[in-house]
Amino acid sequence: MKSMTGYGWAEEQDQDISLSVEIKGYNNRFLDITVNLPSYLGALEMPIRNYLAGRCRRGTIEIFLRYGELNAPIRVSLNRHAIRSYWEAACEALGVLGITEQPSLAFVLGMEGVLETDRRRNPQRALDRIMPLLEKAAADFEESRLREGSHTHADILSHLGALERSRSVVLSHRAGLEAIVKENIQSRFMELLGEGADQNRVYAETAAQLVKYTISEELSRLEAHLREFRAEADRDPCSGKKLDFLCQEINREVNTIGSKALIMEVSREVVNMKETLENIREQLRNIE
Repeated sequence: MKSMTGYGWAEEQDQDISLSVEIKGYNNRFLDITVNLPSYLGALEMPIRNYLAGRCRRGTIEIFLRYGELNAPIRVSLNRHAIRSYWEAACEALGVLGITEQPSLAFVLGMEGVLETDRRRNPQRALDRIMPLLEKAAADFEESRLREGSHTHADILSHLGALERSRSVVLSHRAGLEAIVKENIQSRFMELLGEGADQNRVYAETAAQLVKYTISEELSRLEAHLREFRAEADRDPCSGKKLDFLCQEINREVNTIGSKALIMEVSREVVNMKETLENIREQLRNIE
């Protein structure tokens, strides 16, 4: 099994770039991917999102990408209108104050908008560096989800074993349930009609009640659902939705058995099965 919660991390730094990728996963019924990266790399959001969508079926996934170019080419341009305006304003201010000095060039150059910079970044070049590291972080993320999922798998199978044992207990009382139905019908006829009761009618009513109260079909379907649950849990690491559906079917059979329970031991096992099934469904909320 594969958990929806997990964590992955990878980083790289050389003389040209500083790069790190962090991936976090949380529970969600659907797939929700959030990509956090520098604004100037916004064009790379879809390739990154598509890569993660190809590896995950559901869950909330957050990716944090930090990318810095240490030796990126930079172009500096002078805003001529701005520097003239600041210079004239500074000269005017000095005149108002009666100061004969000229404003310093450093002061004017430090004003907002005088010098405009433009880093020449290549998104495709950045993507070529990001993808290998993203794959490494995703592999780490995958490993953590499988590791947590293996523990969940073992816990779910232990609960499944408890369900199977409870079903066996109920099965052992099936004959007793049918005997109680027969005894109740015959007792009612004896109370109402005495020894003159029509045996054919008694048999017909007994058969009708057995059809109503027998749990053979429910036990057979329950066995099939439990068998399919175990097979699916071992077959598909991302079986959360399918297993949740099977839990609904198992719960339906358990409820029907409970509504027909005429023996305390059967009622007790029904309660145990419902509690165990709820524990399984709680665990499945973390399975992809």
